[in-house]
Amino acid sequence: MSLKEKLQQDWKDALKGRDKFKANVISMAKAAILQIEKTNAVKLNDEEVIEVLAKEVKLRRDALLEFKKGKRQDLVDAADAEIEILMSYLPQQLTEDELKDIIKSATSEVGANSIKDMGKVMAAIIPKTKGRADNGMISRLVKEYLK
Repeated sequence: MSLKEKLQQDWKDALKGRDKFKANVISMAKAAILQIEKTNAVKLNDEEVIEVLAKEVKLRRDALLEFKKGKRQDLVDAADAEIEILMSYLPQQLTEDELKDIIKSATSEVGANSIKDMGKVMAAIIPKTKGRADNGMISRLVKEYLK
């Protein structure tokens, strides 16, 4: 079963179970996927769907920070719940230790030895971690490692 089929089935199950919140979150994710498919006139494969879902999670995490600044706990709770639902469709996320190991091997691969080589390191790491780690966290860890 493809990821899009799983989303469709889970959306139907959420509707049948009268879980409006989950159905709405899945519906928004499906809409984001459909928009990209229509705009680019392509059918997305599972890897591309994962990229779209990862972007949706990132959008919600960014909004979460703003909600916390605005002291809107109701919106914080809703965004957290949306992130949790979307994360269930993404591959298992890498831990910081796993990321540090990937960063070490990538820096040795590209021969990086200063912060000036960060772009090369990031270019080597991103394809390996696509959908499995937040790029902001990767960037932070690479900066720490190269300093």
